[in-house]
Amino acid sequence: MRQNLDVGDRLAAASDRAARAVDRAIEATIAANLPNRAGAALNGFFRSGILMATQNPVISRLVRRFGMRLGASRFVAGETLDQAVPVLRRLNEQGLLTNTTLLGEGVRDRATALRVVDEYCRILDRIAAERLQTNVALKLTHLGLDLGEDFALDNVRQIVRHAAGHGNFIRIDMEESARVDPTLRIYRRLREAGHDNVGTVLQSMLYRTPRDLEDLLPLRPNLRLVKGAYLEPASVAYPKKADVDRAYRELAERMLLNIGYTAIATHDERLIAHVLKFTIDHHIGDDRFEFQMLYGIRPQLQIGLAERGHRVRVATPFGDEWYYFFMRRLAERPANLFFLARNLVKG
Repeated sequence: MRQNLDVGDRLAAASDRAARAVDRAIEATIAANLPNRAGAALNGFFRSGILMATQNPVISRLVRRFGMRLGASRFVAGETLDQAVPVLRRLNEQGLLTNTTLLGEGVRDRATALRVVDEYCRILDRIAAERLQTNVALKLTHLGLDLGEDFALDNVRQIVRHAAGHGNFIRIDMEESARVDPTLRIYRRLREAGHDNVGTVLQSMLYRTPRDLEDLLPLRPNLRLVKGAYLEPASVAYPKKADVDRAYRELAERMLLNIGYTAIATHDERLIAHVLKFTIDHHIGDDRFEFQMLYGIRPQLQIGLAERGHRVRVATPFGDEWYYFFMRRLAERPANLFFLARNLVKG
């Protein structure tokens, strides 16, 4: 068993090195042949095109049918909890913390949302029984947010209470910009009701995020900071990567200095180095923050940070509703799309 895991780790690391090499080659090609502005536009074009393609029924059917074989399994721990548990355990054995998510979103009937609540409670029971160092992240639209804010609040509150019984923690993920206000209202209501084992997420790409952070500071919140994975208009979000990165640095510094706990969610080594220097310069202990990364992306970076004594948590989702999650991962890195095409040719 250990030998098989070692082989899997080596293959994942080799795949990750190849992905970074492809990223560098693509960036070098763009830099050599296009002005900076045009190169950024091309990257943005690919990202926008992939995210727009999620709404195409033909592409959706094709990817849903073949996606797990073509590359989705690189980012998803399986389609069932039984498949995910060994992956979570292996990551823990490597010194990595984990969170898991039952993939799904946009539920529009009450019965389905209530079944999701029950499933999350079973997941929390299984995590406790397996003694995994794993918490849970979830989407409010998976719990019926589109059916009403109070309905979603009741559902997530039930899960948060169940998690508290196991000494576990729930992270409420952030979705599109239109969902920010109800998500933050629900988070605030949970915290004001005395639920301390719950956190949420802010996105550096949104213009509004500094104000949202200031409004949350009195709660001493537990927040995850991400760049943002949704296709947003320039009226609400920075269109340029440099601006998103600048906002990320500024928000990270504000969080590290002023909130109870910060999850720095990025694979960007420049941002990670900035955070490490900032925490050293300002005497911020490792118990005040952690790094978070996605399963299947930069595994050697994850392990390297953990070996240096830093907390690293790997987002390790599972479930048969993996399509939108997978497409967002393709949109984030040109190399991910390369691996899909390569696997399609091999298949």
